[in-house]
Amino acid sequence: MTLNGKVALVAGATRGAGRQIAVQLGVLGATVYCTGRTTRAQQSEYQRPETIEETAELVDAAGGHGIAIQADHLQPEQVRSVAERIDREHGRLDVLVNDIWGAEGMFPWDKALWEDDLDRGLRLLRLAVETHIVTSHAVLPLLIRRPGGLVVEMTDGTEEYNHRRYRVAFFYDLAKASVHRMAFALSEELKPHGGTAVSVTPGFLRSELMLEHFGVTEATWRDGIDKDRHFAVSESPVYVGRGVAALAADPGKARFNGGSFSSADLAKEYGVTDLDGTSPDFWRYEADGFTRPEDYR
Repeated sequence: MTLNGKVALVAGATRGAGRQIAVQLGVLGATVYCTGRTTRAQQSEYQRPETIEETAELVDAAGGHGIAIQADHLQPEQVRSVAERIDREHGRLDVLVNDIWGAEGMFPWDKALWEDDLDRGLRLLRLAVETHIVTSHAVLPLLIRRPGGLVVEMTDGTEEYNHRRYRVAFFYDLAKASVHRMAFALSEELKPHGGTAVSVTPGFLRSELMLEHFGVTEATWRDGIDKDRHFAVSESPVYVGRGVAALAADPGKARFNGGSFSSADLAKEYGVTDLDGTSPDFWRYEADGFTRPEDYR
């Protein structure tokens, strides 16, 4: 599989799944525009150390071409500027990954809607949903110039899981379910142009934040199983990154238009694995009642 000559935009590429999706697109030879709010010169409200420049450099090191652009995806003029630059430099866009989030810590685990802070909840929706809409509105005219374009809407939880389970809190639940519907709606609108839209979720993701929470590194992550046995079914961001990159390179990806997929689903379809050669499937583990985590890697 190759993405040589292809151009991708990963919106929300600063860290986590977005970073590794960008890197794995680079592994297959893509030019990847990496956007986010945190640069070496300026942190976002998230107050994390990871930067979009680091992500672009990782894309370069992987064999692709990484281009870092600072952009707040709640600001339409900034996103239009990104689209204009891509158009000016390449005249095409083949892959859009909407992985913008930035709302960690903005939702309670023990409050009903009427007990929650309304302004904070609405801010969460803006960061998790409105950003995706603003980005798609600005860049999809560029993506539909050629048939074969792909939009990946990143969320937390499969469509089936989010439909039948309450997710943490009202605003979080609404945000993560909305992303699936956005992908479905875009699948209908892109179809006449030969485009494909899907939603994708990782499983129990070992993001930078999660590794810190467990007091481990990617090299020592198994030590975290002592704190939480479910951590045995966790996955590195590379896993979902490899799956999304394989999907982007698939000439027959239109058969999946409108679908919802987990990282494990993509791994099964394309034969990719996590860094340790395993294929963790957290959502099947959940569906089977959280028994014997060692059986789901």
